[in-house]
Amino acid sequence: MSFDALKKNRSASLTKLNAQLEKISTKSYSDPNEGKMWKPTRDKAGNGFAIIRFLPASKGEEMPFVRIWDHGFQGPTGLWYIENSLTTINQDDPVSEFNGKLWNSGVDSDKELARKQKRRLKYIANVLVVKDSSNPDNDGKVFMYQFGKKIFDKLNDLMNPQFEDETPVNPFDLWEGANFRLKIRQFEGYPNYDKSEFDTPSAVSDDDAELERIYNAEHSLQELVDPKNFKSYAELKAKLYRVLALDEDASTPSKAEDDEFDLSSMGNSSSNAASPSLKEAMPASSSAMSMDDDDDLSIFKELANG
Repeated sequence: MSFDALKKNRSASLTKLNAQLEKISTKSYSDPNEGKMWKPTRDKAGNGFAIIRFLPASKGEEMPFVRIWDHGFQGPTGLWYIENSLTTINQDDPVSEFNGKLWNSGVDSDKELARKQKRRLKYIANVLVVKDSSNPDNDGKVFMYQFGKKIFDKLNDLMNPQFEDETPVNPFDLWEGANFRLKIRQFEGYPNYDKSEFDTPSAVSDDDAELERIYNAEHSLQELVDPKNFKSYAELKAKLYRVLALDEDASTPSKAEDDEFDLSSMGNSSSNAASPSLKEAMPASSSAMSMDDDDDLSIFKELANG
């Protein structure tokens, strides 16, 4: 467009620009799991409370939960990279490889960047919402619930008590499991779950018809870790390079081991299965990144799609 045309059409340009902004602001991002995921509501102080019941493996599936590795960080471009890692399904992942290159460079600033971009571990299970005071319409319904290491540790402690006078309990059992009192408080800028606890074991209901209704309402978790639902290596690499403003020729990630160089305190190598045994699913260390159970970065997912 010439300068004269620019000057003449400036009013039309403003109209066109506003139309584009309107389009962007009303753009909807479809989530295949929308309506299936439950997230506890927190008040302005960051506190929240609910009672839920972890449910057994759904029909045709062996494990009552799956675990998913992901990455969530902002690049110097201002863009966000929030994507599930291909290491979840035992495949090479470009971020893990790039972090390996950074870590092995011997440069402290590179190591710090690798720490910022390290993998995070989240778990997803089916739960029955027993009481959700903020959203009572959810009571009695079955949802998928995403949580982190703190809550998984509480599940594991119930299954594998440390003292001989404590009886192991399967928290995923409909008859002999236990309701979970989810207590969230804001602590040093992050949601904290330390006060959450299990009730005395009891049946979800004495009515087999009600138990069957709950069981039949469970969602497939294996669908979440089906390779078809992960972006390809090439797609993830392209997004990584766009977010970090990397040059393809100068900054091609080298083939390296997964980012387990003291960074990932939440698991072992990429050979970990998406649905491990309960013992295998235990993180190797308790010094985990403060992702805890609610992924506060989820509000940036729309930005990450850019």
